[in-house]
Amino acid sequence: MKNEIKNKIISDNEFIKRILENSDKIDIEKIKKLFDDNIKLLENNTKTLSFRNANLSKLKKIVNIEQTYDKCKFDAWFNYKYKLSNEENNFLESLLNKNRFSLLHYNEIKLTVKFIGRILNKVDFDTKEFSDWYGYKIKSKLNNYILSGEPDFIVATGIEIPEKPYFFLQEYKRSLNPSGNPEFQLIAGMLASMNINKTKIIRGAYIIGRYWNFIILEKLKNGDYEYFVSDGFDCLKLRDLKKIYINLQAVKFLYCK
Repeated sequence: MKNEIKNKIISDNEFIKRILENSDKIDIEKIKKLFDDNIKLLENNTKTLSFRNANLSKLKKIVNIEQTYDKCKFDAWFNYKYKLSNEENNFLESLLNKNRFSLLHYNEIKLTVKFIGRILNKVDFDTKEFSDWYGYKIKSKLNNYILSGEPDFIVATGIEIPEKPYFFLQEYKRSLNPSGNPEFQLIAGMLASMNINKTKIIRGAYIIGRYWNFIILEKLKNGDYEYFVSDGFDCLKLRDLKKIYINLQAVKFLYCK
């Protein structure tokens, strides 16, 4: 963060102007003091927010953001025509049967390995154009705030690190807890990525126990943001589990471009 502040100072016209005003009497100590004062000023004006600590009130201090309801918003996504093969049907039925009575007792790691990870691997986001990324750090400065964190799962372009994210999956939690809400942790990561890539829309999903909710985040022409949250899909119901799987396939074929 110090390097970012120093780079900002170097490109700051006001700071350069103050140095030039003193150029007739080169005083190294005085220039150093001006430099240090500018660092302190920028540090005081720049705050940080970790994705893990994000909630709606904190996000509203950074951007104008509101949840919006539109019953048709997810139509194109959720009505994607994808026919499950017999093998995929058998896979999902078997996965549900193996985890039906124990899933709610899993901790986050076991839930990831035994259930969520198997679904993601079956969808297979690993292609020549994009791939899946787990726990990679994202950081962006937005309106004098540094947003940073390590989303649980991203679909993005890139070779060694994720570059252009298309989709996020956040927080393999059994339930809500006082330390954070996966909905807003997810949105914080999506805001950071939209700012990095200068995109106007991004999609994601968050999981609380047995329920999956999908999200669309959009940046409006006036610079405000709005987001849409789908109804929950209960992964312990076979019909919903199949819809979750098809929705993920839709991400792969419709939106990773």
